[in-house]
Amino acid sequence: MQYFTEDFVAFFEELSKNNHKEWFHENRKRYEGSVKKPFEIFVGTMIEKIREQDSSLDVVPKDCVLRINRDIRFSKDKSPYNLHYTAFISKGGRKDKSIPGLFLRFSPEMIGIMGGCFGPSKEQLHKIRMAVKKSPKEFKKLLDNKDFVQKFGEIRGDKMKRIPKEWQEACKKEPLIANKQFYFVGEEAPDLIHSQVLAEEIIKYWEIMRPVNDYLSKVIQ
Repeated sequence: MQYFTEDFVAFFEELSKNNHKEWFHENRKRYEGSVKKPFEIFVGTMIEKIREQDSSLDVVPKDCVLRINRDIRFSKDKSPYNLHYTAFISKGGRKDKSIPGLFLRFSPEMIGIMGGCFGPSKEQLHKIRMAVKKSPKEFKKLLDNKDFVQKFGEIRGDKMKRIPKEWQEACKKEPLIANKQFYFVGEEAPDLIHSQVLAEEIIKYWEIMRPVNDYLSKVIQ
């Protein structure tokens, strides 16, 4: 099924050259028809597909889709709109990025497909580190899975600049313990956005990321 037309990408390409309220308001109907509504329908489809395998997912698209408006309060760049459209499909939705899920970013440059813990709390981060320290082979086995490596590469995230004494020995054995985030990213070409197989290709990513997401979800509880 095709969810988007080529105007999804064209809209953001033009927005990048006209990132101001006047242009956006002139093109609001186009935004609604080519971007917002089809994206919500697509996210709804992804929720249904994930729920077929994980019945605990209890969200609707409005819980997951982020606004196109940028938060410019503390930014030097005062452009009012993002040049991409995003959703965070998880039990916490867009309001809680500490819960592992499926994060999607559609833009003219690429489709970004992310999983893992992007914003763990201090307590959650401690639990992840303790779990990896206790059984580093269990976590490493998940990350070394050939399909995971092919789609996502490796775990990403900011790291501690100064490693506390109590973690130094553990970090020597498993450097990932120094991470302050535990997320991973896959990419697809933007042409996939308006293809007939978009949902099928994205759910493949979710199935591959699920074991790592499940591990992280379990240890942060």
